[in-house]
This record gives sequence, C-alpha cells and structure tokens, in this order.
Amino acid sequence: MGGKLFFWLVICFPSSIALLATTFYQVLILSDLEADYINPFDAASRINYFILPEYIGQGALCVLCLFTGHWFMFLLSLPVTCYHIMRYVKREHLIDVTEVFRGLNAERKFRLAKLVMYLILLIVVIFWLTLIGIYYLGIETDDEPGSFW
Repeated sequence: MGGKLFFWLVICFPSSIALLATTFYQVLILSDLEADYINPFDAASRINYFILPEYIGQGALCVLCLFTGHWFMFLLSLPVTCYHIMRYVKREHLIDVTEVFRGLNAERKFRLAKLVMYLILLIVVIFWLTLIGIYYLGIETDDEPGSFW
C-alpha cells in the first residue's frame, strides 16, 4: 500500500501541479501578448523555455501510468501526449517569433484546452490520493487492499 501512496503523493501530484502551472503561465503570457503588454520575442522565449520540459513531463507521467497499471490515468493523459509527439515530430512545438501573431488565437485555445485537461487530471489525482490515504490510515473498514473499487 505504501507504493501506491508514494506513486500518487510523490510522483503524480507534483507532476500534475507542475503541468498545470506551466500551462497556466503559457496562457498568461499569450494573453499578455494579445493585450500588447509584452513583446513577441520575450513571449516566444518565455513560452519556448517551458515547452520541452512540459512535453517530457507529460510523456513520463503517461508512460509511468502505463507501466504501473493505472489505466484510467493513462487513457486520460494519452491524447495530449500523442498530440505533443505529433507536434514535436513535425517540428511545430516551438513558437516562432515572426509568426506569433498569426496563430495566437489557436495557440491560446489549445493551451486553454490543455489547462482544462490538466485540471481534470489534478482532480483525479487528488481523488485517488484521498482514497489511498483513507485506506492507508485505516479509516476503511474492509481488510482487502482492492476492496474499495
């Protein structure tokens, strides 16, 4: 049981918070760019700084959920991971300074959709963390480890 608690508390929860925070920061920078509070070079460099770590973190979390047998979390994070892989293979993952205004609305909508997805992912992680914590503390009356599902 300690392994499940470690997985949800130490790996999934901080990863979900980090993915949510980086995506929120990217949406914030794109909104500032649209309102002309920041210049395109600074916006592109700030967003591009976080893109590759976000892709790696999302892929690692997806693969980790696959290898540990958490199928719901794997299937929940798989579409975004596949989209990240597709954008990386096509070399469309970085924002170009010269064309940042052309795709500004599309980039912001995509990042808002990712923000909603990461928020759902965080809610699921908190739910599972709570269930594991309740069972680990002994509040659950059943003695079987998998009996609450």
